[in-house]
Amino acid sequence: MTFDFRLQVFHTVAKRLNFTKAAKELFITQPAVTRHIHELEQHFKVKLFERNGTRIRLAPAGKRLLQHTETLFAVYRNLEFDMSSLTQGHSGKLILGGSMTAAPYIIPPILADFHSRYTAIQVSMVSGNTQQIEQALEGEEIDLGIVEGHSRNAAIRYTDFMKDEIVLVSNPGHPLARRQYIKPEELTRIPLLLREPGSGTLEVLAHALKGVGIKLSQLQKEMQLNSTEMIKSYLLHAPCMAFLSVHAVTKELQNNECVIVDVKGLSIERNFYFARLQGEAQALPELFMRFALHYRKL
Repeated sequence: MTFDFRLQVFHTVAKRLNFTKAAKELFITQPAVTRHIHELEQHFKVKLFERNGTRIRLAPAGKRLLQHTETLFAVYRNLEFDMSSLTQGHSGKLILGGSMTAAPYIIPPILADFHSRYTAIQVSMVSGNTQQIEQALEGEEIDLGIVEGHSRNAAIRYTDFMKDEIVLVSNPGHPLARRQYIKPEELTRIPLLLREPGSGTLEVLAHALKGVGIKLSQLQKEMQLNSTEMIKSYLLHAPCMAFLSVHAVTKELQNNECVIVDVKGLSIERNFYFARLQGEAQALPELFMRFALHYRKL
């Protein structure tokens, strides 16, 4: 086995912190994983992991090596992507569909870089809530969707894209804005701006609130709006709050136009997914997916 493969073994163990899971993922035996880690430790003359019974954690040297391996693998990915692009000519039309969070805040910078590299591909994009994007896929109105939420449509194949966090935000003048945190039960007494039915954000919020014993129906709805931009604009002029993607309020947070209000015990994380129809993979959607994943890792 090469030194690069040993680094791959280390990287997998470091991310999983479990030798058995790493062995399954790499299709090798657990003793082989142990041997590769031992050989790396001998090579660098340091301990990479600290062991406590059956549990492991990264040692200081392991944390340093993990940083280097992630940098190294990013260079490899960049090299492979660039070289493969030289030998493949790509042209045609690609229609993307983005959810109301992904379309304005996540996809555009990726799309700009994609267009500069693949000028012969004509790309267009439509936006809608997650439910609408999935319906557009089934109607073959789009080639690839980027959505969020917990729902799963059997006709659609989902691939992990990136993580997101939903946060509670208000304008700086809100009476609760300076509190270190609020309790979950206080949410039922705060006027809230909510997204419309069919929204992935609303679906994820409902799922997370169950974990702290609150139903969506218990919330005090100020209004339901089908646009994050409308919600943000409304927030600036009203004593209410809203749950929004942290990606959607980056500029407002930097400009002190809104603040995040922590809810004790409530953490709302979600994934964005690529959504494609089940069946044979199409070249251009696959190309954009690989490009977007590569872009996010740089």
